[in-house]
Amino acid sequence: MAGNSRRQGAIRKTGTKKGAVVGSGGQRRKALEGKGPTPKAEDRPGHKAYRQNNAQAKRDQARQKKADKPELIAGRNPVVEALRADVPATALYVALNIDVDDRVNDAVRLAGDKGISILEIPREELDRKTNRAMHQGLGLQVPPFEYAHPDDLMAVARNSGEVPLFVALDGVTDPRNLGAVIRSAAAFGAHGVLLPERRSAGMTAVAWRTSAGTAAKLPIAVATNLTRQLKTWANDGLMLVGLDADGSVGIDELELAADPLVIVLGSEGRGLSRLVRETCDATVSIPMAAGVESLNASVAAGVLLAEVARRRRLTGRV
Repeated sequence: MAGNSRRQGAIRKTGTKKGAVVGSGGQRRKALEGKGPTPKAEDRPGHKAYRQNNAQAKRDQARQKKADKPELIAGRNPVVEALRADVPATALYVALNIDVDDRVNDAVRLAGDKGISILEIPREELDRKTNRAMHQGLGLQVPPFEYAHPDDLMAVARNSGEVPLFVALDGVTDPRNLGAVIRSAAAFGAHGVLLPERRSAGMTAVAWRTSAGTAAKLPIAVATNLTRQLKTWANDGLMLVGLDADGSVGIDELELAADPLVIVLGSEGRGLSRLVRETCDATVSIPMAAGVESLNASVAAGVLLAEVARRRRLTGRV
């Protein structure tokens, strides 16, 4: 009996609490409350879109670091062409003990005339500077390109007293295409070229050379968000025309040519992105012979810009 009494007392003692009872502090109630809207896919660390965004951000950072460094144009013909095209350069590297020909002599003479430093270095060092490209003993150092702000392009157009004409590139990733587009834009009276900050070729040494020096005369701007910048220009009174194989009008029917205009070019493979296409006031196509699928982006740009320039001359709205 005594043993039973002790056990019962122990049970009563452990089952009885003295003083204030500690509650949940409202935690159980909070647990039942909603946690707000589900974050976007790109904001959720475990989601594929989040990983893709992070990877793209790292690529963009790497690209920016690369853009901040001077580049080298490698090869005898490319170097001579760049010097003749007045591509800005800071140094001409000549490998020691190379076989000298007319191109080497021309490069040294042109660089000297332009006040560019001429440096003789071991071939191994030039190999390293050009990432072992086929330099043939010559390398031309080009400084990082200085991009304009999109507002600068509008200022240039207004100061010219002409009807504004811009070219915007939506995802053109080949620097040769970029350089060729810039060359066509300058040839047909455009006031500037706009590039998106991401998924686009930049003004590399290759783009410089392909532009034949016109990149030094035509402002090239970068937009953080291409669609937003196009909408800003639309609010400023510019018409947006996208070049598309399935365009709503043909090039011969482009009545907007003489208006303040932005010509938008899509990427080499995908064409215009959905948001950019929806932002455009019209899309224009270039008629081609049967069996030809599409034109190179820079060639198509040249064709359309030439037509715009022709129509502006006819209407007197240059």
